[in-house]
Amino acid sequence: MTRLSRLALAAALGLAAPALAAPPADTIRVALNGDLRSTDPGTKRDDNTDAVILHVVEGLVAYREDASVGPMLAESWAVSDDGKTYTFTLRDGVKFQNGAPMTSAEVVWSWKRWLDPKTEWRCLPELDGRGRMKIESVEAPDPKTVVFKLNAPSALFLATMARTDCAEGAVIHPDSVGADGKWIKPIGTGPYQLEKWEPGQYVLLKRFDGYASRDGDRDGYTGGKKALAETVRFAIIGDPAAAKTALLSGDIDLVPDVSIADKQEIDGQKGVRTELAQTLSMSAILIQTRDPLMKDVRIRKALALAIDTSQIAQAVTQGTSPPNPSVIPSASPYHTAVEEQGYTPNAEEAKKLLAEAGYTGQPIKMLVNRKYQNVYDTAIFAQALAQQAGFNIELEVLDWGAQLDRYTSGQYQIMSFSYSARMDPALSYEMVSGPKDTQPRKVWENQEALKLIQEAMVTSDPQQRQVIFDKLHRMQIEDVPLIVTYNGAEIAAVSDRLEGYKPWTASKPRLWNVAIKN
Repeated sequence: MTRLSRLALAAALGLAAPALAAPPADTIRVALNGDLRSTDPGTKRDDNTDAVILHVVEGLVAYREDASVGPMLAESWAVSDDGKTYTFTLRDGVKFQNGAPMTSAEVVWSWKRWLDPKTEWRCLPELDGRGRMKIESVEAPDPKTVVFKLNAPSALFLATMARTDCAEGAVIHPDSVGADGKWIKPIGTGPYQLEKWEPGQYVLLKRFDGYASRDGDRDGYTGGKKALAETVRFAIIGDPAAAKTALLSGDIDLVPDVSIADKQEIDGQKGVRTELAQTLSMSAILIQTRDPLMKDVRIRKALALAIDTSQIAQAVTQGTSPPNPSVIPSASPYHTAVEEQGYTPNAEEAKKLLAEAGYTGQPIKMLVNRKYQNVYDTAIFAQALAQQAGFNIELEVLDWGAQLDRYTSGQYQIMSFSYSARMDPALSYEMVSGPKDTQPRKVWENQEALKLIQEAMVTSDPQQRQVIFDKLHRMQIEDVPLIVTYNGAEIAAVSDRLEGYKPWTASKPRLWNVAIKN
């Protein structure tokens, strides 16, 4: 590491450079690979911003460990028979970090702020009528009750409220803004409160002693939450190698996301360990079904028979992720035995289908990039496996921006690609499905499938939704608009100084219920 990097690292850790001080006795020290964009929940944001701020603020509902939606600041809710009115009953005893009690008045104030276009809330387009839902009103008939009225029933309303990029529709105290309406800082209800943000260096959170925890164990972003450390310090360390060095030297307790290669190195060191969780991200080979060659479903099926996703998952992820043939992630409660059904590798059957389709070795271009190593490695293995069945696949390596442009415009034959997490299966299908004339980035435009996806977005009954998702999976396997290979894994590197830390599906660090060993 250069002297400049060493000084930057020391600043991030809050240490006197160049010497390193002993770690604070009751502080969890976390490496963050980029700075916050703001402290205003769900506005100017990215994953790092969400990860920090969701220790400070909470919403009425939140995602559980299995990606279902559970209560958080709400004790319960009821839905009207027509599916358009949601009545939330608030928990007793919840306080804001300024000591004020939480009532329905603050919930209504917060939501009116989120729904004001001037706030520029990330999820406003999902709830103001531009998307599939519109919140017509938010009312407080009494101090413990909040009523949301929608323009139409939607199975995605609660899931949208719980979204981490929306900051869970955080309930904050009005003193979070000044008399002029300008943002000051988040005054939330979470287990930690914002103590200090030194841009480019660190964010310091302090335990909120007045926190009212739910009962039970930690469960995603809901369940029991206990701030077991006095403070949590997120050090901004943009260089992965520097973050790893800080962990191994004892200056950092947690690096929330490390590579598979780093996992192998860290697992061989004393005083540190890795923890792993399956995520909802998805790796896949996308197929342009309007391409003159790839529009033949026999060629697409042959490709699916040629590519052994078990081999790819094992090789690319070093066994950290199992194969998954479905758009529905393995960690989803809607992923059943039906979603495990895919193509059994069969090179001879693939050759027969290619012969029937009249394929004689014409080059097929597969787009790929080197920014994301797993995407590149998936393409390399897929190319080799397909060659054994008679395919002539040529890799075209682009920079990430150029590949993203080609994806967005639909200008490709096939490509190795990775999607970020979607917490609801209807959204997982929506991200790959749609009319290509107006949304050329979509890979599947089966009209019956599009109707089923719309139905899944309205139907709230889990059993009815499961029937829809099972049918969609079988149709996806038959049409082969893409070949899903595996879901990603979150690998966290943790000092033995910490106990209780676990990564999870949403790929966000959670520092409640995490203790420092004496």
